[in-house]
Amino acid sequence: MKKQFNLMNCLMALGIVSLATLNVSYAQTTDPQVTETLNNSFVSRGIAKKERVIPDDIQILCSDKVFLESPAGQKRAVELQAIALKEIKPPSDGKYLGDWKEGEKVAQSGRGATWSDNEKTVNGGSCYNCHQVTKAEVSHGTIGPSLLGYGKLRGNSEEITVYTWNRLNNSKAYNACSNMPRFAHFDLLSEKQIQDVMALLLDPQSPVNQ
Repeated sequence: MKKQFNLMNCLMALGIVSLATLNVSYAQTTDPQVTETLNNSFVSRGIAKKERVIPDDIQILCSDKVFLESPAGQKRAVELQAIALKEIKPPSDGKYLGDWKEGEKVAQSGRGATWSDNEKTVNGGSCYNCHQVTKAEVSHGTIGPSLLGYGKLRGNSEEITVYTWNRLNNSKAYNACSNMPRFAHFDLLSEKQIQDVMALLLDPQSPVNQ
């Protein structure tokens, strides 16, 4: 019975079995035996790092839909959002906006962090997978809202600029279970790349705002 329970914990940690399916409450912790099993079963290979197999607090929370929807779960979400927000660093040179032309390249690139990439591959943002970025796109994802007119509609006040910077760095600072990648948290995009995407969104000359 104990072996079966430990196996189930492993499957839950890997996202193979959902807690809703099991209809049980989860204590918002990872069984040490699960962590040990994952550590002993996986090795880092190229850009696939072993530590990514171990879920962090936000991933644990968002995998437990039963707990997440409870008052305690909602309170925990707010706590984790505050932690994520506090960890975001402002641009080291004080400049939030870079080059929108370079930002468009980042937004349109789906390379990096895939099975066919390596350490030398420059990561892209894959923004088009979830958003409409420009009117010229033939196809785009709809998981996220359209970004057309992002800066034109919102302006470039300090509040909007900082909010946009934070969202790009770690969207979970505002929504613990956001589907948006944590670009800075996982070093998926460099500071310069994020500055360039900022310009794509907020520069009046950017195609986003035409």
